[in-house]
Amino acid sequence: MSDSFAEFNSRVGKINRAHTRKERGYVISIRKDGLIVFKPKNRYYSSSLPLRGLIFLVIGFFLFKGLILAHAGTSVYEERLTRLKEGSIVERAGAYVMQVEPVSQAIATQMRRFLK
Repeated sequence: MSDSFAEFNSRVGKINRAHTRKERGYVISIRKDGLIVFKPKNRYYSSSLPLRGLIFLVIGFFLFKGLILAHAGTSVYEERLTRLKEGSIVERAGAYVMQVEPVSQAIATQMRRFLK
């Protein structure tokens, strides 16, 4: 009786540990025999930084800069950047980030066709 109770406690402990690991996230897969299996996510390989979201954010930022550059024109855009460079440290940082580089210039060139 004691052995069966120890075995039961061991099985319950394993189930509880598996449940705790699955609380942090799990992956559903189907084995070849058709059984659906829930496996806990590997916390060592999962990244806390959402790479796809970061990439979309950067692409959106370049598209935004290109749209502003295409709409305002290069001379007006450069004039506004010059005014920003003379401002506070936050404005200077903004001017540095918003400066014209080849990527936003190429996007602006393509967008000018659609804005006219």
